[in-house]
Amino acid sequence: MQLFNNINQNEEIKVYAFVGPSGTGKSYRAQMVANENNISYIIDDGLLINENDVVCGVSAKKAPSKVETVKKAIFVYEKERNEMKRAIKKYKPEAILILGTSDGMVEKITQNLDLPKPCKTIYIQDVATETEMETAKRMRTTQGKHVIPVPTFEIKKDFSGYILDPLQIFKFKGKGNDPYMAEKSIIRPTFSYMGNFTISDTVFRQIAEYLAKRSDAIYKVMRTRVESTPEGPNIYMEISINYGYNILDTLREFKQKIKREIEILTTMTVQDITIVAKEIHIKEG
Repeated sequence: MQLFNNINQNEEIKVYAFVGPSGTGKSYRAQMVANENNISYIIDDGLLINENDVVCGVSAKKAPSKVETVKKAIFVYEKERNEMKRAIKKYKPEAILILGTSDGMVEKITQNLDLPKPCKTIYIQDVATETEMETAKRMRTTQGKHVIPVPTFEIKKDFSGYILDPLQIFKFKGKGNDPYMAEKSIIRPTFSYMGNFTISDTVFRQIAEYLAKRSDAIYKVMRTRVESTPEGPNIYMEISINYGYNILDTLREFKQKIKREIEILTTMTVQDITIVAKEIHIKEG
């Protein structure tokens, strides 16, 4: 009976499809298309997005291969599929825009999530010119750039690829309607064919030690250990503090500075920072 009720509830959801070949600019235009059709929820690459917020899922671009990315995007795996079903039941969207590279892909997503067939399909050719689509394809091919229709901070915490740039789009919905701002992130996925990219532990260590040298409160760095993870670095430091400075304030401010600078310079999220005051340095004389 519960399953029957869930299916009935999903039948009340209006599903819209936004279809176009990979790399033609669907994610770039997703928020615009949703807004123009009064749709608040988007399913794109394994994510359920409400306005600019990710409310469920992990980006399929995080997958280690193109094949795995497709599987995650169409919810082949039971865990992701059930999580998305629960989220749809929780948020009760009146309408959902589903992005796909083909009508068949959208059909697989609706089937896996027990959603009704699309009541309307918008094709990328309806909203983008040939020149715009060719430009998007060229960026994908030559630079490996993909767009996710959410702000950088929304994907940064669990994205293992490389965040290239945030993007803001200011657009009027139409004559007499209010404008809206859509934020997006340009990324290089984990599976990028353009080669591996890594940030050495040494880079994180050098940034932290450089900041220590510029601090009047810190006499020297005694030890630094960096452990890299796919989600970001863990940093451990032992320092000597000059006499006369508040130790707790020094540690707190230095920790915040390291986190801020590393995340700005590398776009990696610092997972953990431990700063230990091992000694007090007293100037002679």
